[in-house]
Amino acid sequence: MAQPLVKKDDDRDDEMDYSPFMGIEKGAVLQEARVFNDPQLDAKRCSQVITKLLYLLNQGETFAKVEATGVFFSVTKLFQSKDIGLRRMVYLIIKELSPSADEVIIVTSSLMKDMNSRTDMYRANAIRVLCRITDGTLLTQIERYLKQAIVDKNPVVASAALVSGIHLLQTNPEIVKRWSNEVQEAVQSRAALVQFHALALLHQIRQNDRLAVSKLVTSLTKGSVRSPLAQCLLIRYTSQVIRESGISQTGDRPFYDYLESCLRHKAEMVIFEAARAITELNGVTTRELTPAITVLQLFLSSSKPVLRFAAVRTLNKVAMSHPMAVTNCNIDMESLISDQNRSIATLAITTLLKTGNESSVDRLMKQITNFMSDIADEFKIVVVEAIRSLCLKFPLKYRSLMNFLSNILREEGGFEYKKAIVDSIVILIRDISDAKEGGLLHLCEFIEDCEFTYLSTQILHFLGNEGPKTSDPSKYIRYIYNRVILENATVRASAVSTLAKFGALVDSLKPRIFVLLKRCLFDSDDEVRDRATLYLNTLGGDGAVVETDEVVKEFLFGSLGVPLTNLETSLKNYEPSEEPFDIHSVPKEVKSQPLAEKKAPGKKPTGLAAPPVAPTSTVDAYERLLSSIPEFSSYGKLFKSSASVELTEAETEYAVNVVKHIFDDHIVFQYNCTNTIPEQLLENVSVIVDASEAEEFSEVASKPLKSLPYDTPGQTFVAFERPEGVPAVGKFSNTLRFIVKEVDPSTGEAEDDGVEDEYQLEDLEVVSADYMLKVGVSNFRNAWESLGDDCEKVDEYGLGPMESLTEAVNAVVSLLGMQPCEGTEVVPSNSRSHTCLLSGLYIGNVKVLVRLSFGVGGPKEVAMKLAVRSEDISVSDAIHEIVGSG
Repeated sequence: MAQPLVKKDDDRDDEMDYSPFMGIEKGAVLQEARVFNDPQLDAKRCSQVITKLLYLLNQGETFAKVEATGVFFSVTKLFQSKDIGLRRMVYLIIKELSPSADEVIIVTSSLMKDMNSRTDMYRANAIRVLCRITDGTLLTQIERYLKQAIVDKNPVVASAALVSGIHLLQTNPEIVKRWSNEVQEAVQSRAALVQFHALALLHQIRQNDRLAVSKLVTSLTKGSVRSPLAQCLLIRYTSQVIRESGISQTGDRPFYDYLESCLRHKAEMVIFEAARAITELNGVTTRELTPAITVLQLFLSSSKPVLRFAAVRTLNKVAMSHPMAVTNCNIDMESLISDQNRSIATLAITTLLKTGNESSVDRLMKQITNFMSDIADEFKIVVVEAIRSLCLKFPLKYRSLMNFLSNILREEGGFEYKKAIVDSIVILIRDISDAKEGGLLHLCEFIEDCEFTYLSTQILHFLGNEGPKTSDPSKYIRYIYNRVILENATVRASAVSTLAKFGALVDSLKPRIFVLLKRCLFDSDDEVRDRATLYLNTLGGDGAVVETDEVVKEFLFGSLGVPLTNLETSLKNYEPSEEPFDIHSVPKEVKSQPLAEKKAPGKKPTGLAAPPVAPTSTVDAYERLLSSIPEFSSYGKLFKSSASVELTEAETEYAVNVVKHIFDDHIVFQYNCTNTIPEQLLENVSVIVDASEAEEFSEVASKPLKSLPYDTPGQTFVAFERPEGVPAVGKFSNTLRFIVKEVDPSTGEAEDDGVEDEYQLEDLEVVSADYMLKVGVSNFRNAWESLGDDCEKVDEYGLGPMESLTEAVNAVVSLLGMQPCEGTEVVPSNSRSHTCLLSGLYIGNVKVLVRLSFGVGGPKEVAMKLAVRSEDISVSDAIHEIVGSG
């Protein structure tokens, strides 16, 4: 039985939560449900039991089929009660129990009776429940009543029918689409909620017809919508039409005048929706933004927190692309820094950081210093990222901003917060050369008292790469060796590696480094001892002041050459044998990883993050598959396999996609085919490839598929030879050819005779990016310097008008098919110049590094300087040819 409800005592803790459902058990409630069968129904007690059942259902409690059926049949007896409150509870429990088709018929007659009742509350709820539990067959029987309900004078009934229509559109669209006339009439209703629901349903009915949606918006923007909620919906639909139609030949946007007129509406929600819609228009101009910014500025001084929050959040987004348009609001936003709502204050601070000028930086820093101690870590991270962007915008102010970051780094905070600060300092060191020495010292002071092992090891790694290049590298040795004495084994091992890097690059420090490394030989951890032994033997010279060999520097600073995840996978798959493990057998391709969360525009990537890598089990599988086919086994080692390219549209009779396998002198197309027709069996399946638009390729082999049953994927292959050393490109036309045999559905047997048939597929292109493997490097600068300038080629290109630098970067990265390094594919907001670093492996296993420098000139004209270094000058020339012809 349920525990009796306890009265809250005065001396109990005020923070303690009390629930009237505490201690409820399913078995006890099912026992209580027997009250539904009493001859004299107690409406109040029945309502309480139903409430408990609803609570259990909403808490995820599952009812067995027998239990649910028993409760359902007991509940149906409650229709005899005339109590309105109990009847509403009955509707709720029936809807939640979702009875099966054979049980629904028990309550259908009662619900249909209520649907035509004189009590409006019964009618509205009966409509909602019926539409929720019935299938298409019964729906046609009650369709007439639903149409009448849509135009009913009572707004509660009309809204119930319209909302039910919105739900039914997902399961029975053909029935709901027949209600267009009644819904159109409901849009003209004087009831606010009815108009809102009617507009939502009418738009969903027409959403796949762009012309119909445009006509709907055109007719309603003339002033027939009175409901503020419906007006907000209409503004959203208008924005959608504007996005799809673009800007007219006269330079005006369709419906912009309507959005501007909504800024003068009496309802605040409509004003805000219109202002937000204007700020989110593609390619919005300052002239178009001005009225929306003015309205949002008024909201900043509103007494309602929700309006202040909405306004400052919208202005924050606008500041990313149009900072000058928001500067007029700076005075109002400065007053929000002390707002009681910390979310509003944080948004105000970050917006000011984006829109402020160089002279206001110091004043802002003073205000933020007092503010930071009052907010949670998640808000602090937002502020830190905004400060980082401001420092990159005004590099001359790096001292005050770097000091601020170092001060908050010493304060209390969680891992993510500290990581955000460290990443910001690292990025500032990389991008602002004058900030290097000061920034490294700040990081050294931080690791003296750092509680996070991950951050300590990452900072030590960064210090090992950048510290030896400073004017006085010796001042960092003390901080590094302190980690060997005071920290855990992981940090000690990292510190040993960092000391070795200083010894390798700074010859004058080598004797001192040797002494320190010898002390590490007596460490309690085997990893630390092993590293110290390795580096002492590698550096050589017994600690004398001699120049370190280039081979040693390459060992310490060079990249591994293969992604770590690929190496890990290959080692796990390696079976011990007489043949040693060969690192050259590890796949070098890096699959792009889906991002865990969408990056905000202009957000710099994590400073200490490693290049993205992913498991390459598919690459291994492709190589095993191709080597097992005699026709292709002589082609040598597989260089690259592309992502699959769809050659058919979704939901067609046959689904076909293709994977391009690149070898040194050949290319193999693997066509993955699926037969989606149950009554057919396909035999002798092959793809006829027309290479008339790819003259440099010649077909040398094909492997048809013997049989393709229903819903069983199969592969057919076509191989082409290409000129040696030439990254040939071209377009291929594809036709699926097969013999189709009818299948008896009852026996599953196919007929003996078949008919030869063909199915036209989409064209396939081989592009320059197919000859490039995405291979990341952990330290681009060291890799760039190690390649030298013997095979370097530099040239400049005009890319023409582009919407943004981001579009230009994405276009070139996609054209070359290379791996962006150190997060440089992300362009900071409002940036008029940007440098992107790329690395890859060209066909023939030639290492290639690319440095792209972009700049915006005239009206969105983008210029690019392309610098390429590789192991072969002909490959550097080929990269320039790809960009020049792309």
